[in-house]
Amino acid sequence: MLEFLANVDVFALEMFFIGLLGLAGLAIAFVSGTVLVNLFRGQK
Repeated sequence: MLEFLANVDVFALEMFFIGLLGLAGLAIAFVSGTVLVNLFRGQK
């Protein structure tokens, strides 16, 4: 496993995890926005 990690470009690995972090942030923002819209809609 460690030999495989030594051959992988660190920059590519870093971009992959930053992309995952960005996708997770977008998903969290979407869910929180949906929850807020439903909360305000339920008050009317």
